[in-house]
Amino acid sequence: MSDETPLPAPHESDPEETLEEKREAALRAGLEAYELTEEDLATLTDDYQDTQERLPIIAIVGRPNVGKSTLVNRIIGKRLAVVEDTPGVTRDRVTYPAEWAGVDFLLMDTGGWERNVTGLDLSVAQAAEAAIDMADAIIFVVDATVGATSSDEHVVRLLRKAQKPVVLCANKVDGPQGELEAAALWNLGLGEPYPVSALHGRGTGDLLDAAINALPEELEDEVIDEGAPRRVALVGRPNVGKSSLLNQLAGSNRVVVNEVAGTTRDPVDEIVEIGGRNWTLVDTAGIRRRVHQTSGADFYASLRTGAAIERAEVALVLIDGSVPLTEQDTRVIGQVVEAGRALVLVVNKWDLVGEDERFLLERSIEQDLVRLPWAPRVNLSAKTGWHTNRLLPALDLALSSWDQRISTGKLNAFLGELVAEHPHPVRGGRQPKILFATQAATRPPRFVIFASMFLDPQYRRFIERRLREKFGFEGTPIQVSVRVREKRGKKR
Repeated sequence: MSDETPLPAPHESDPEETLEEKREAALRAGLEAYELTEEDLATLTDDYQDTQERLPIIAIVGRPNVGKSTLVNRIIGKRLAVVEDTPGVTRDRVTYPAEWAGVDFLLMDTGGWERNVTGLDLSVAQAAEAAIDMADAIIFVVDATVGATSSDEHVVRLLRKAQKPVVLCANKVDGPQGELEAAALWNLGLGEPYPVSALHGRGTGDLLDAAINALPEELEDEVIDEGAPRRVALVGRPNVGKSSLLNQLAGSNRVVVNEVAGTTRDPVDEIVEIGGRNWTLVDTAGIRRRVHQTSGADFYASLRTGAAIERAEVALVLIDGSVPLTEQDTRVIGQVVEAGRALVLVVNKWDLVGEDERFLLERSIEQDLVRLPWAPRVNLSAKTGWHTNRLLPALDLALSSWDQRISTGKLNAFLGELVAEHPHPVRGGRQPKILFATQAATRPPRFVIFASMFLDPQYRRFIERRLREKFGFEGTPIQVSVRVREKRGKKR
């Protein structure tokens, strides 16, 4: 911190000074002894917002068995994507954090679909469209040893229609003969083909340079229209009643309902009036146990469901109340929490549970979701409409918490009292000192704590729990991060 940067003026002794102001002042005492930047000090104002730019997305697309997963592993430097010689292999994850030439980005692997699930053309379209919709730039992988096939040409037509920047990767080029085969791919009309051997790493640097240069200078962020209907995603494992609930809330059969699991494949947006207000309800495909257990249309349905969660503001996670909680249920809930969306748990088919069994089932759900005591839960029957009137208050509660902002003064007064009553444990003869904190963002609420050392994970969870006890935040995940600031003049 420069000597010219003024520190916040300490509170002067005032007989009318509130207890809250005294606690805040006590927490922030001695800030001048620490290396604080102007941006650090700006966080002490209530109008501060820490803008986090989203990472650009580069998608890897191409027909089966051209080496997409091998290329993904080469780029991220880890063997995370499953690689086999047979087409149709899918993965647990579809996006991976990556970095090249100082640029951080998300790499999306879109492999794993089977050619004969619903027909070649439809499968190719699903693969390309799902990636194109979310990507900022695309690496189109073609097997140079085979050349351009009719499937490749079909994807090329989709890429041109989307008008996204495309880098052509001619994979499996291991020598001069491969260079000649790669040159033939100029005929695709996508520009220069970059000869690459994903298996050996040959040419991947030039390919990534081109992909980074293809990214737009400014990423398009979704503009939040405060007057627009709030977006609600209905998510859950297959056949838990998502489509039935949407039809019940809409008062008509808007989407197809069938006993066969997996009827819904694409997210379906419907404007529905609930409580005199319009809401955008998104009916999504069921998320299966693991992505690697899906293929073809199911794989891309799962991919689109993830995108629907990202675009939503709040998710109604449906659970089948007639059976115990499953691994799929907890996986879906985890996906919503990880995306930072508001959350309401909906236990459907509650009318099928006997009176004597309901208490035991309630206890079982509470034990399985012991880490989510903050999520409101509504027990209902989508088929009959029983208790669906309880959804609106739960949605309003979750969204108000998702939007909630705590003033810097209140937050630091809360921390001052917390630290005084429950100081951080001493570790290795040293004790971290919490300097001050700020709420950097909402949707979801994100808090940044400035401290002299990193805080133990247990203590950070303790702070989160007490934040909820003090300020509510029912129905929303909250994020607590720590920034370390050392004392001025301290030798490193």
